[in-house]
Amino acid sequence: MSELPVGWVKTEFDNVLLSLSNGIGGKQNKEMIGLPVSRIETIANENFDYKRIGFIEEFDESKISKYKLNHGDILFSHINSSIHLGKTAVFYSDNELYHGINLLRIVVNRSTTPKYFNYYCKYIRANGLFSSIAQHAVNQASINQKKLKKCEVLLPPLNEQIRIANKLDSIIAKLEATQKRLDKIPTLLKRFRQSVLAAAVSGELTAEWRKGDLDWKQVKLGDVGEGFNYGSSAKSQKTGTIPVLRMGNIQSGKLDWDKLVYTSDKAEISKYELESGDVLFNRTNSPELVGKTTIYRGEQKAIYAGYLIRVKGTEKLDAEFLNIVMNSPMARDYCWKVKTDGVSQSNINAQKLRALEFLLPDMPEQKQIVHQVESLFKLAEQVEQQYQSAKQRTDKLTQSILAKAFSGALVPQDPNDEPASELLKRIQAIKLESVSTNLKKKVVESSLKNKMRKLKVVISVIKALEEAGKSLTGQELFSAAGYPNDADTKLVEKYFLDLRDQLESQSILKTRDTHLNEDVFELATSI
Repeated sequence: MSELPVGWVKTEFDNVLLSLSNGIGGKQNKEMIGLPVSRIETIANENFDYKRIGFIEEFDESKISKYKLNHGDILFSHINSSIHLGKTAVFYSDNELYHGINLLRIVVNRSTTPKYFNYYCKYIRANGLFSSIAQHAVNQASINQKKLKKCEVLLPPLNEQIRIANKLDSIIAKLEATQKRLDKIPTLLKRFRQSVLAAAVSGELTAEWRKGDLDWKQVKLGDVGEGFNYGSSAKSQKTGTIPVLRMGNIQSGKLDWDKLVYTSDKAEISKYELESGDVLFNRTNSPELVGKTTIYRGEQKAIYAGYLIRVKGTEKLDAEFLNIVMNSPMARDYCWKVKTDGVSQSNINAQKLRALEFLLPDMPEQKQIVHQVESLFKLAEQVEQQYQSAKQRTDKLTQSILAKAFSGALVPQDPNDEPASELLKRIQAIKLESVSTNLKKKVVESSLKNKMRKLKVVISVIKALEEAGKSLTGQELFSAAGYPNDADTKLVEKYFLDLRDQLESQSILKTRDTHLNEDVFELATSI
């Protein structure tokens, strides 16, 4: 934006921050025992989610008060994956919660409002600012506080900030409600596809077409299919003549041709090359994914890897119908029952796959089922494409509205509003005055501490001499003052310098002559 709206100012984060701090560390437990703390997951959806907090059982009660979250505190994800880096959320809750590690706590000063600042962070995050200033590792990125403080912020007058934040609250709430409705569509589509597959293998889908009683035969897959061959166990390469399809290439009943590996071994290609219509069954995978199935339709030449089993159709069994059977809820239930579980993987061998029983219609009805399933799935794909398009439009609309807000075009301006620059000047003046006051206080405290330290030397000398009733060496005076013989060299040096100063100024004699009050003596010796 080349020109700022009237009353706006461009400044750094540091000028609008009252404080920026790290959270309390400690091992968290799942038993909900101890101190409730925020964590990265608490703001993963960019809203404050109290259901996703953590608990720390071991902590220092004397130090936890400074970590307690207050209304308006902003939590910032400064260490996370690149996808989640820079996410923010404002804490508005009556529940007691403390600031946990891995999130920064931002408290803004009176030049801005928490809501406005939070929305601004969302805006610049979406534009990639936080990612651009982050240090990126293999699986994680991080932003240090120094760089964060240097980030630019556009600051309208305070009253205009309130109007902008309130307007955004209203619009964003409607967009989020729309997004929630849209987010239900993938689940509904999944259920629809499963219902279609269930109807397909039960005969319900073609009941009208059939116009008669169900006369399907109960068969075992091993009796009507053929092949049941395991794939190649040879090591694949990043480049080669043709791709080797693996279990990761089977996604949602389809072949995914991304993230391929290859082979150039002619013997392997000759033995394992796929033919159009081959059904691929994933025999080894995690418990929830083992048994996933797809069909190869000759998209490009390929062979298949050892964790897959290839099954071919016959004159009795249409390959496309077999693919429908294997992806149906009935077959998935069967796979769950017969799988053999290992430490982290499950397995279904060819023998168990052969034993799968299902109802088999005649070939014409198999063809009809395939046709109807394809038609219904095509309809589902159209709905899915519409969903993706609507989701993209909603996401773009959110960013468009934020851009409008921070260009000064979302709400009307009021010429009576105090310019942000004036407010910042007053806050900076208060800040400088506070720094000056704190500095003076530290100087006074340092001076007093220095005087009391020297007084301690005086008192220790007087007391030691009175108790001894004779002259003492410097080392004897040092020991009498309560210092250990193996004390740090700097401590010894400081003591004798103080002692020299007091002897030269005759402070020891003067103090002794005044018959020092016991209360003063106790105060000095306790410091």
